[in-house]
Amino acid sequence: MKKSRPWIIWLVVAATIAYILAPLSQRDTRGGFAMQKLGRLPVLLNGRIKPLDTVARNSLLIIHGKQTLAIEHGELTPIEWLAEVMMKSGEADRRKIFVVRSLETRAALGRSPETAKSSSILAAFGLLPDPNKYWSFLELTPHLQEIEQQAELAQKVEAQLRSPFQRDIIKLFERLTLYHRLENSLEVAGTEDFKAQVDDLLNNIRPAPVPMNSGITAEALQSLDFLSETGYFFPIPPVPPNDDALQWRKMGESVLQFITAGNMHPAVPAWATLASAYAAHDPATFNTAVESYSSWLQQHFPVRVWKAKVESVFNQLQPFYSAMVIYVLIFILACASWLVWPQTLGRYAFVLLVVTFVVHSVGLITRMYLEGRPPVTNLYSSAVFIGWGAVLLGIFLERFFRNGIGSATAAIIGFITLLIAHHLSMDGDTMEMMRAVLDTNGWLATHVVMVTLGYASTFLAGFLALTYIVRGAFTPSLDRETAKSLSRMVYGIVCFATLFSFVGTILGGIWADQSWGRFWGWDPKENGAALIVLWNAIILHARWGGLVRQRGLMVMAVFGNVVTSWSWFGVNMLGIGLHSYGFMDSAFPWLIAFGLSQVAFMLIGVLPPHLWRSQLEATRSTPVREMANAPA
Repeated sequence: MKKSRPWIIWLVVAATIAYILAPLSQRDTRGGFAMQKLGRLPVLLNGRIKPLDTVARNSLLIIHGKQTLAIEHGELTPIEWLAEVMMKSGEADRRKIFVVRSLETRAALGRSPETAKSSSILAAFGLLPDPNKYWSFLELTPHLQEIEQQAELAQKVEAQLRSPFQRDIIKLFERLTLYHRLENSLEVAGTEDFKAQVDDLLNNIRPAPVPMNSGITAEALQSLDFLSETGYFFPIPPVPPNDDALQWRKMGESVLQFITAGNMHPAVPAWATLASAYAAHDPATFNTAVESYSSWLQQHFPVRVWKAKVESVFNQLQPFYSAMVIYVLIFILACASWLVWPQTLGRYAFVLLVVTFVVHSVGLITRMYLEGRPPVTNLYSSAVFIGWGAVLLGIFLERFFRNGIGSATAAIIGFITLLIAHHLSMDGDTMEMMRAVLDTNGWLATHVVMVTLGYASTFLAGFLALTYIVRGAFTPSLDRETAKSLSRMVYGIVCFATLFSFVGTILGGIWADQSWGRFWGWDPKENGAALIVLWNAIILHARWGGLVRQRGLMVMAVFGNVVTSWSWFGVNMLGIGLHSYGFMDSAFPWLIAFGLSQVAFMLIGVLPPHLWRSQLEATRSTPVREMANAPA
């Protein structure tokens, strides 16, 4: 192939950027309603002010397992679905959104369909199986009491010991509870004209310290109490100029405050107008109300509005998902460069890797800005950061060696870690508030970042070693020069991993001493961090002492993947220690499978050299006196 022209590379870059920015061209204007502006309105939930769009996306993801809802003619975006839930609950209740994962698959293992049916969640409540396993709130409503009773019984069982039925019934109950709270966040579900009710209060209520003396009916007062207790998020900001996040109120609380103290908050009639206009299918009034309320918020809370807009755009772009997809393309191009057109495809892969790394970095920096925290605050962000660190190191490797290996390994680690992050996001908001003990000083932030970079470096060394084994055992492409380059890469990255892991572990001890009064407590997570340091040190000493050569170094580096994955994920599942984040039944089999796969590659790595395909090719093409120099 002829030497690549610069304009082709720029065309590839332009196409990549166009793919990343494409979601911004989408507009949520179903029925003429300005849904995008609605989604950018800030609300308070779980201690963090966020756009309504984030609430919608996370809620739909938890309830439905997806961030879109397929309907008869197209699909609903998250904010369109949430608007319907809050303002047209009658229609929303008919949407089949609840995922019910029954045990009917046991029929495939030799049980009759009737037996499988009797063991399913649906059969427990007299419901017939649906081929799509999706059910509406209206269909499940008659069985809510029994579902709650079964969930309470299941919650008494330890997480590790719960049956599939018990896990599913708990999840179903949690989803139903979330849905119920969402549809009672602005108005009591089923309200026909919330604005008329608010106007009636403004015109006829005489505020009094004792609500019953204000002229409000007992039924209306009970409804407001219900809204105060049941509402999911806090849509009413504090009274300007107060900007305290703790002063946000639920709708029911704010109306009750007017009844007892007077001065109706301007956000209450604004939300009421939105709800009534949407229910009456009046887009003109709805859009005017959204614009008016947005302007009021911009005037009094400009920083909150700006951050809500940034987060809404961040949600729309989904930079980590885009990066995950492009990493696959980069991996394919880099691997193809080992077979044909090495310079051209290798250059395309590297340029795409740099562009995708920028996207990955922008997503990471945006999260840091929105949270006001270091890059690693929970398990989700650790997955994002591990991928980012591995890709950064891979870029340096590729820039130095220019053989496609740095691009390929960086891309595959970037893809896997972002895929892990994607599945971790299924639990809801990934920008959760940090616990007080974790939000203390700079020692912790530095410790977590350094340890996570240690994870990234160790994984990169392990995947470089996997490249050596796969290319050596299954392809003829592992020549002497490539083997030497891979050996140098692995050795250098292990040195980095040892440094990052050791410094990070020491910093963690300093923070623990300041926070808990002890430097080391033999906590499983602490032991895991020490294992990574020790294993990387063992690799270096084995290499320095001549105990292992190229293949031995690679096999030991692959085992580093096992050590790191256990230290990163495994110790969280033990259910003990200060770093236990809960047993994740869905992740445990994958962790075991990953560990076994690495052991399998290690066994391949220690096979006699003559069984490797690269060694066979070297035997056919290399004189006997040169065979001793072939990769060993």
